[in-house]
Amino acid sequence: MKHSSTYRVPYADTDQMGVVYYGNYFTYFERSRTEMLRSIGYPYSEMEKKGLFLMVSEAKCKYTGSATYDDLITFESWVSEVRRATLTIMTEVKLDGKLLATGYVTLAATNAEHKLTRLPQFFLDAIANLINLDTHAEKA
Repeated sequence: MKHSSTYRVPYADTDQMGVVYYGNYFTYFERSRTEMLRSIGYPYSEMEKKGLFLMVSEAKCKYTGSATYDDLITFESWVSEVRRATLTIMTEVKLDGKLLATGYVTLAATNAEHKLTRLPQFFLDAIANLINLDTHAEKA
């Protein structure tokens, strides 16, 4: 299931050429996944209270267009893979249905001491509706 949200591009997001600075797309990926997790009842603040921290272990972005100041862009994110200790979230950034960027972020589950840990069952249960995943059947 894809989660959608919108964002109006502020002037601060643009570069000297008047387009969204390329590095901001990773921030857009974060905005999108944050809202997706909030929609299932687990904003980052709640996960952290339960001792789960998600750190980026890999990120990739492919650019196919650009947005400018005051454009209303759409983020669509979905969980594409769940492993024992990692979660991969795909994101597309669109303007009026036209794809501007696509990419993914792989997040590693850690505890408060930043040690790799399994994704806890409470979290797997929460994301099950997003990916139609049997949370008891783990991938290798």
